Amino acid sequence: MENISLYELNQTIKECLSSNLQPSYWVIAEIGELKVNQKGHCYLELLEKTHDNIIAKNKATIWSYTYRNLSGWFEAITGQALNPGMKILANIVVSYHEVYGLSLNIKDIDANFTLGERARKRKEIIDKLISDGVIEMNQLVPLPLVPQRIALIASKRSAGYEDFIIQLHNNPYNYKFKVTLFDSIVQGPDAEQSIIDALIEANDNISQFDLLVIIRGGGATLDLECFDSYELVNHVAQYPIPVITGIGHERDETITDIVAHTNLKTPTAVAEFLINGCNQYILQIETNFRTISDAVQLSMMTQNNKLNHLSQILHFGSISNIERHKNNFNRIHQNIIFISGNKLDQIRTKINFLSTNLKSVCLKILEYHKNALNEYQLKIELLSPINILRRGYSITRIDNRIIRSYNDIKENDTIDTELSDGKIKSKIIKT
Repeated sequence: MENISLYELNQTIKECLSSNLQPSYWVIAEIGELKVNQKGHCYLELLEKTHDNIIAKNKATIWSYTYRNLSGWFEAITGQALNPGMKILANIVVSYHEVYGLSLNIKDIDANFTLGERARKRKEIIDKLISDGVIEMNQLVPLPLVPQRIALIASKRSAGYEDFIIQLHNNPYNYKFKVTLFDSIVQGPDAEQSIIDALIEANDNISQFDLLVIIRGGGATLDLECFDSYELVNHVAQYPIPVITGIGHERDETITDIVAHTNLKTPTAVAEFLINGCNQYILQIETNFRTISDAVQLSMMTQNNKLNHLSQILHFGSISNIERHKNNFNRIHQNIIFISGNKLDQIRTKINFLSTNLKSVCLKILEYHKNALNEYQLKIELLSPINILRRGYSITRIDNRIIRSYNDIKENDTIDTELSDGKIKSKIIKT
């Protein structure tokens, strides 16, 4: 075989690739790394994975002029910048250089593919939440009538936190709220775990709170990705108290917003929601008070009219009744005077007779019961334990418990025998 130089070999490879490859290919790949140098050139590492295993990897470039136009257009369409971990559909030109080797140069990226990929991932997570039966769990938790004890997950240094606190505490009705902050990272790669940790920490003292609020300030749409993670939304969906969110913009809705009890667009809107909740409660109380007051006044007026009517009836009816009963009373009075004179004489005679007989009967009854008591006393004395012992009987005990049967004792037991003139302690040798 004829020897050739390295340059000639690379030339052969280049010519072979040029003659067999198409001018460009639309390639689906995941961005593994992305760096932009000072000159504006973008250097990427493209990956393909199967079950989290990398099965293909290549470096690629987007030259500065193309990258400036392409990145701005991509972010305007998708609402997020090119970023590691993102799956893209890129138009790639494959070239080979004798010195620099194989290179992939990206000429275009299909933003609609990335939008579809993101939508597909969101749909997968939503479908899993539905299949797990948890997507509506937090929405079914009843909202407290007047929520004033707030567990707040936010970044203490964010404008969203300041807006929420100022709006809540400077409300025109002077409603009082107790806010407990669980300081958290709310954007970036560490945001997901930081928010989950805050949820767990708040849950440790869940009885101290009426509801939980998650807020963040403004920022890029890409910063919302942590709120679409399955682990985070699963925690929110199953949280034991209502969760109120104010984490997005007018055109953004995260999966966390979907599973939360109530989702609002901004931290200020969440504060207004809480203030309005208190205000609606006060207005409802005032409405109920007015309703009750009106009903009471109407009822009092009606009853007062009835009372006046009854008073008139009673006045005229009572005069007539008094005259009629007055005549009856006079007639009855005369009859009583006549009848009572005869009755009193009869009763006086009967009382004298009964008094004489009652005295005689009482003396006989007392004598009878006196004799009966004497007999009972004699029987009691005869049945006294002391007299029974004197007649030759005894009482046998074990540990102050009276023995009533042969089966109550056994060998080696110590027994106490009480006689009329003393006590004997014995030990059972044999039964």
